[in-house]
Amino acid sequence: MKTTPAENHQAPPSTDENGSPLERHVVLVAPEVHWNTGNIGRTCLGAGAWLHLIQPLGFSLDDRHLKRAGLDYWPRVKLAVWDHVGAFLEAMRPEPGEICLFSKTGERSLWSLPDKKRLFLMFGSETRGLPETLRARFPEALYHVPISKEIRSLNLSTAVGIVLYESLRRVPPAHDWAPKH
Repeated sequence: MKTTPAENHQAPPSTDENGSPLERHVVLVAPEVHWNTGNIGRTCLGAGAWLHLIQPLGFSLDDRHLKRAGLDYWPRVKLAVWDHVGAFLEAMRPEPGEICLFSKTGERSLWSLPDKKRLFLMFGSETRGLPETLRARFPEALYHVPISKEIRSLNLSTAVGIVLYESLRRVPPAHDWAPKH
């Protein structure tokens, strides 16, 4: 695993009703499009979530397009890069109910996400989706973002933003840009 420094991370964490921090982890399995990943990193930073990238990546982390999409925020993203899904699962040790896989064919709606302090929101690549081995390992964890048949899918960064913030809806993150009275 390779991580990037996130010492300067300033995004306020969400906390539950007892003040305990909520953990959100966005996991991209073999992402292919650097713009999506850069935008997702920016969204994760704003929501106080980790971004995990599982190789192979369809781009270099040094790619100027990735950095352009993530703007000057990219160095502050809480980022972990994993060689494969097995290494990620072994190191992070998700508890039952903490993994949520997203696919347009998932049985459950995102509105039925579990109410857990720690969630791993997992998304597949832009063209292939989640690997069948992962879907088969966690069949009870397949969710979808509702869409009409007018489109094949949502853009990955759009889907991640919707799901991440929905997962925080019960206890939304602090909003540092709110006017101080």
